[in-house]
Amino acid sequence: QILSALGYTPVGIQTSAANRYQPVPSDLPDDLAGLMLASPGNPSSTMLGRTELAALIEASRARGISLISDEIYHGLHYGDRGVSALELTDDVYVINSFSKYFSMTGWRVGWMVVPEDHVRTIERLAQNMFICPPHASQVAALAALDCTDELEANRAVYTANRALMLEGLPKAGFTAFAPPDGAFYVYADVSDLTDDSRAFAAEILQKAGVAVTPGLDFDPLRGHATLRFSYARATEDIAEGLARLERFMAARL
Repeated sequence: QILSALGYTPVGIQTSAANRYQPVPSDLPDDLAGLMLASPGNPSSTMLGRTELAALIEASRARGISLISDEIYHGLHYGDRGVSALELTDDVYVINSFSKYFSMTGWRVGWMVVPEDHVRTIERLAQNMFICPPHASQVAALAALDCTDELEANRAVYTANRALMLEGLPKAGFTAFAPPDGAFYVYADVSDLTDDSRAFAAEILQKAGVAVTPGLDFDPLRGHATLRFSYARATEDIAEGLARLERFMAARL
């Protein structure tokens, strides 16, 4: 909506399961003014490695495409850490937030790192769109910087939950997904089970009491055949949800 309000036309990139739902240079459409990447991504939770990110940076540079790197889920990883675009180039716009790793969703506080010659442009936009985060949010964010032990404990919970998902989803019949590298989602291809993800999600909620997100919320072209599962809850909740899914799917099939 913001891009449209500024006179730009958002263009979706049809990434593939073979590339773990992350773009590669050959996926980029013609006539792009900008490219926004999310690593870890939502809904896929997959990450771009250093080599893959460097290839997209180089392709964007060669074609005069402005690159925006959404790194909001950085810090939530289950192996190799996320690579920041700033490790590879200064000619990039990086977006980050206290929402995910710092568990401050709803406080509406984050930051940007932009090329030096665009700082004043971003300042003007900020002054006309939101000025600054609320003072209380800024104070809370400063306090969150000192909560590393608690935040890493949260990540340990997500790590345990991820392991349960990787074991439990296939048992329930959801087998086509890329294992998440970060964040706390699993994005599954359910084309063998339904061609209406919204109706399927409603059925799962009604009969199993488990909330999942239809892929149409993320992909209007192929989302009818995908579901997103979140594991951002207590481990016992995830175990219970997976048990319910397994019972539901056994009865459904």
